[in-house]
Amino acid sequence: MSAANLHASAVAFGPSRGVLILGPSGAGKSRLALALIGCGAQLVADDQVFLAADNDALFARAPRSIEGLIEARGLGLVRLLARRLARIVVAVDLAAPAARMPDAQTRTLAGVTIECLPGRPDGSFARALTHYVLTKRTQG
Repeated sequence: MSAANLHASAVAFGPSRGVLILGPSGAGKSRLALALIGCGAQLVADDQVFLAADNDALFARAPRSIEGLIEARGLGLVRLLARRLARIVVAVDLAAPAARMPDAQTRTLAGVTIECLPGRPDGSFARALTHYVLTKRTQG
């Protein structure tokens, strides 16, 4: 089993439809996570994400010290009911240039290759991503 610790955020629509949010500090990872939570996702982790691979699947969880906490600019840390573990099915890279019709990209994390989309930390992207994740065919 391969594992990694990333500066990232993660949310999930149930245990098998997780979204990993990547980007540099200040890019809007927590803002996109909160927008996705507003669309029905649950927080998995904010700021630090532990990733582990198992049978070609990628799983995310929060470090225990920050479990259930997310930063909301202007409010500080907010405690939410969090999902302890989620299978990641797609990554969003907030540092990637957003194209109108982006080519399919992948990212390999903890030895598992997953789809990686360019993204923006706004509500319209969050709503589109929610639909995309909920209708995405998953393996296993």
